[in-house]
Amino acid sequence: MHNFRQLQIWKEGMEVTKQVYLLLAKFPASEKFGLISQISRCAVSVPSNIAEGSSRASTKEFAHFLSIALGSLFELETQLLLSAELEIISKEELGSIIEIIIQLQKKISAFRKTLN
Repeated sequence: MHNFRQLQIWKEGMEVTKQVYLLLAKFPASEKFGLISQISRCAVSVPSNIAEGSSRASTKEFAHFLSIALGSLFELETQLLLSAELEIISKEELGSIIEIIIQLQKKISAFRKTLN
């Protein structure tokens, strides 16, 4: 088992989630049950799956939860790109968060490889 609180990928997942929630505060209320709901679920899924996976007895199970977290990051990236295309967020707002997301995707992928 790993202590998830000490994992850099968990810490960065928490930071991404925080940044996403700050960004979602700017979304129109009409998106409450659309993009806001979907984006917030994806963002929360990242550190949550890292934490849950860290409690598993086998590295294979942990790697599976890291795969889920990684999938949530790609889903999050897609939804934020769509939000920019719909002009809900600016290209500048998108750019800063996307860079962080891409770096975290790389770190989770690299960490997952160390478990195999």
